[in-house]
Amino acid sequence: MIESLTSVFTAFGLSTAAGLNAYLPLLIVALLARFTNLINLREPWDVLASWPVIAVLAVLLVVELVADKVPVVDHANDVIQTVVRPASGAILFAANSNLVSDVSPVLAVILGILAAGSMHTAKASFRPVVTATTGGLGNPVVSTVEDIASGLLTFMAILLPLITFLLLILVLFMAWRLWRKWRTPRPADDFIIPSG
Repeated sequence: MIESLTSVFTAFGLSTAAGLNAYLPLLIVALLARFTNLINLREPWDVLASWPVIAVLAVLLVVELVADKVPVVDHANDVIQTVVRPASGAILFAANSNLVSDVSPVLAVILGILAAGSMHTAKASFRPVVTATTGGLGNPVVSTVEDIASGLLTFMAILLPLITFLLLILVLFMAWRLWRKWRTPRPADDFIIPSG
């Protein structure tokens, strides 16, 4: 039971990482499943560790890494990734959450879509602000930080699943608090306009 619960924590972390970069977590999982015992993929997900899939993931990763660094192209990439990142999250969740997948594969897919889709939505919403405030010069920097965060989150989800899950909950809580603070109408400042 604890092992199954740990796999759910891992699945949430991997799916969230896919919301930042669709192909990096998939490639890391595929390579770790192929060369180590850290990831054990059951059928039909074991196809991820095949050489043809690894090659395709590597090519797609390079394309995304380049496209996401170029202003304007990165926005087009985000539109395309609106479908790809949640799908990647769904695959990662279903492939790594034994408990949920055994009970309901549909639930596993939905949870993966929600985790990756939420992160993708936040990323895609933030990127135009970066473009507007930096004239596009900040896009490669932010994209690189997102790629590093996706890779780190992937490894953390595999090696430290409970800590990763708790960190994700903390980040969600803090984001919710910031959103509430931002959305709460502020009372108008009472001030007296001096007359003539």
